[in-house]
Amino acid sequence: MTAACSKSVVKPENGACNCPPAVKQPTETPPVKKPTADISPYSLLKPASWQDLDGLLEDDVVAAWPAWLQSCTRLGKKDAWKAACDAASAMKQPNNAQIIDYLSNHFDVFRAQNEDGTTTGMVTGYYQPLLNGSRKQSRQYSHPLYRVPDDLITVQLADAYPQLKYKRVRGRLSGKKLIPYRTRAEIDANPSPLTGNEIFWIDDHIDVFFLQIQGSGVVQLENGEQVQVGYANQNGHPYRSIGRLLVEQGELTLDKASMNGIKNWARNNSDKLQALLNSNPSYVFFRELPAGLSGPIGALGVPIKAERSVAVDRKFIPLGAPIFLSTTEPNSTKPLRRLMLAQDTGGAINGGVRADFFWGAGDRAGARAGSMKQQGAVWVLLPKGFELPQ
Repeated sequence: MTAACSKSVVKPENGACNCPPAVKQPTETPPVKKPTADISPYSLLKPASWQDLDGLLEDDVVAAWPAWLQSCTRLGKKDAWKAACDAASAMKQPNNAQIIDYLSNHFDVFRAQNEDGTTTGMVTGYYQPLLNGSRKQSRQYSHPLYRVPDDLITVQLADAYPQLKYKRVRGRLSGKKLIPYRTRAEIDANPSPLTGNEIFWIDDHIDVFFLQIQGSGVVQLENGEQVQVGYANQNGHPYRSIGRLLVEQGELTLDKASMNGIKNWARNNSDKLQALLNSNPSYVFFRELPAGLSGPIGALGVPIKAERSVAVDRKFIPLGAPIFLSTTEPNSTKPLRRLMLAQDTGGAINGGVRADFFWGAGDRAGARAGSMKQQGAVWVLLPKGFELPQ
């Protein structure tokens, strides 16, 4: 996948919300940085005030309500969240004032911060690309989307080491030894060791690569049918930016190293493309999603909502939680202050103040996502009585 009080909200008629206009943030003394391994989940969240959420009263929080109800289908099974989710389920088509009143009655506000004590971080965007594909290989559709291979082993380290919650190792067995899984170069070899694991065939190699970066997409089949595909697993190798590499090699200038700039380079340098892609050893595997979903499935396990869901680092922010994001529109100084739901994660989404904003599907969403890279702040809403590590 930043906080404050959001964009287009109507001020409550009943004045029920405890969110007066924002006050200036107090000067903070950064705490001593601790090594990441020693930081307990959510321990960097610091108590804040509803007054800090500059823009919440101007946001159209009704637009975020369906995403919150989706979060509750998972969070409502947990004791800490059950009362807040039960109260939300009992509300029928609430308006802005009622939602803000509900939030102030059931939640406390916490400021997200980084390990060094700073309270701003990077906000980027992602989207669902549309790819042309087929269920059968042909000369036109020759680039595979793979399902999770049978020999990929994922080890959840927390099972043996609780302090390593959310850490995992991926690999495959060689005899009785677990070794690193195949890299992109090995998977894309001809012939590929994953032959037979294809779920779709796509007409453009670079589109497959960018689908792996986004984590979900829509495949337009030859008969006009559209099928959603979503992230299923990853080969365990680190992500390396091919845009940064192209800049370092002098192939692109920094201002041209966008998704469209990289795609244009790829189509003009087909002989160099595979070597470039191989520089990023990370590889993502997909699954076909059920028909009729309102959006792609995020890490929480529910459909995420365009312009109301973000990906976060769940070591620092509880997955499913409402957050308030304070940043700007892509490539603009116009404020973007909005109630969001932390419903997804991503391999490059790391840190206490880090958000990846989901813009939706298609070219327009892709253009906005591709130009979003700016600073922002995040506040997290947690149920009253939620116990945070000391």
